[in-house]
Amino acid sequence: QAQLVESGGGLVQPGGSLRLTCDASKIIFSINVMGWIRQGPGKRRESVALITIGGGTNYADSVKGRFTISRDSAKNTMLLQMDNLNPEDTATYYCYVDAVNREYWGQGTQVTVSS
Repeated sequence: QAQLVESGGGLVQPGGSLRLTCDASKIIFSINVMGWIRQGPGKRRESVALITIGGGTNYADSVKGRFTISRDSAKNTMLLQMDNLNPEDTATYYCYVDAVNREYWGQGTQVTVSS
């Protein structure tokens, strides 16, 4: 049974928005960091954004000012609001959780930015 469930990917036109959700409610261990990485066609895996237990955030330079990561600690869910998308954002997006016992990874959700 999947520990992390992602949703919200899809096809969007350049300049559009999408919101990705990562449901980590099945993880019973304390979480230190939650984040998103992506891998586009023919590209290296890239860390997109992360959020710590204390609420600190970090973004890749390529998404600063366009993407916003947030977390609902009570529900153990994480959101990635993606605005002003461009074709370079096309990738499979994976959420991950760094918990006290191990790392967890989602199955990935496809984001395609195309006109």
